[in-house]
Amino acid sequence: MGQSSNGSSNSQANFDTHVVEDAAGSPPQPPPEAAQASVSPPDSNGGNSGGRPYFRWFFWSAAFILTATISAALGATLALVTPLSPFIAPLTQGTGSKGELWRRGFQYDIARPVNILVMGIDRVPDVPKTSGEVFNGRSDTMLLLQVDPADKTVRMLSIPRDTQVDIPGIGIAKINDANVEGGPALSARVVSNTLNNVPIDRYVGITTDAFKELVDLVGGVEVFVPYPMKYVDVTQNLNIDLDQGWQTLNGERAEQFARFRKDQHGDLGRVQRQQALLKALRQRLVNPTVLPRLPQAIRVMQQYVDTNLSLEEMLALVGFGLKLDQEAFKMVLLPGRFSNQKEYLGSYWLIDSVGRDRVMREYFQQKPGWSALETSSSPDRVRIAIQNATGDPQVSRRVARYLAEKNFHNVYIVKDWSDQQRQTQIIVQQGDLQAADTVKKVLGVGKVEASSTGELESDLTIRVGEDWLEKKF
Repeated sequence: MGQSSNGSSNSQANFDTHVVEDAAGSPPQPPPEAAQASVSPPDSNGGNSGGRPYFRWFFWSAAFILTATISAALGATLALVTPLSPFIAPLTQGTGSKGELWRRGFQYDIARPVNILVMGIDRVPDVPKTSGEVFNGRSDTMLLLQVDPADKTVRMLSIPRDTQVDIPGIGIAKINDANVEGGPALSARVVSNTLNNVPIDRYVGITTDAFKELVDLVGGVEVFVPYPMKYVDVTQNLNIDLDQGWQTLNGERAEQFARFRKDQHGDLGRVQRQQALLKALRQRLVNPTVLPRLPQAIRVMQQYVDTNLSLEEMLALVGFGLKLDQEAFKMVLLPGRFSNQKEYLGSYWLIDSVGRDRVMREYFQQKPGWSALETSSSPDRVRIAIQNATGDPQVSRRVARYLAEKNFHNVYIVKDWSDQQRQTQIIVQQGDLQAADTVKKVLGVGKVEASSTGELESDLTIRVGEDWLEKKF
């Protein structure tokens, strides 16, 4: 299991409220009675136990349930670390109508916004799955989550693994090297420094085997494969072979879908597909028919997780998540661009500082003190991609003309979406929610999709659905 006692250097991170310091020694073990307390008044200390949350792939939405059940059902021991600023409080009101099966254990609520760094860790060759060293690999996936009780949302920032950063003691490198060099403490420090000193309250590390196992245990996930995906990834021992269209993927094929890189978008395409899997997994996990499988899922998932979330904190997160609908989960990609060969020998994702500042302001309430943030919602600034998802070959041009009449001139047409959809989506590709709301009002149809699953070079992608065909001009 991913506990500090297993020898994992990554499990020994010391966190305070705002700054993550380097690890210094192993955290002490809890007294035996700690294992017996499934719910008790919150302590100021966080837990660092891999025996509990599979918090990542469903705190992509629904693994809130798994996270808590891992802790409560198994009575996992809490490994105490340095004092952490608590973010929970005793529950004082009802929790709504969902999840009656789980509510009896939820005696805590989220008291303030909390930021959680989530890392999916690459396989470490020749290391047993039960060894703590499985958490010492590069971070294949990195997410910054904010749970905000004020507006009842969960916001998720996807940070590409090739993002160029300055790692203390190392220099310019890719952000996925931080975990190898200094575990979650260094990773959180680098993320905070890179993102306008945003506080990192907790971390969760998960091995890549976790996702595959979980998908199998819940009976697969349904996703749309936009084009055939076929190639052999020797380094990760993957033989990827997926046909185009809607499919129910088992764990192995879902991993293929998530890790496919042989397209024009490379690592950014992977980020988009991971977000699509997020939604699919959430839909599966909230299905009542899946609930009887969760105890088995919990037992299997223990060995794949390393975290400093305490038991009470996880229970509070589960209770919070059960009250949210799909629209409460907002996703965004860290704005930037790929480097070219003239700039660097290696391939980097270079952060767009203006876009980063906008995302940190709108999603994480984090403002830089040294720059004036620009807004891109002015029609002449917003770069809009139009993608036809209706089956009518003339729709894209009609939408482009309509937007031009409304003074949106930075508009271009991209290849049709390969699946027809009923409702138009205004996809927030670069995190500009204000611009998306403006465009939605102009169109008069559709919904804002707070994710980065559109055309990569756009600020917004309008995926035109059949509701546009019914629009009266």
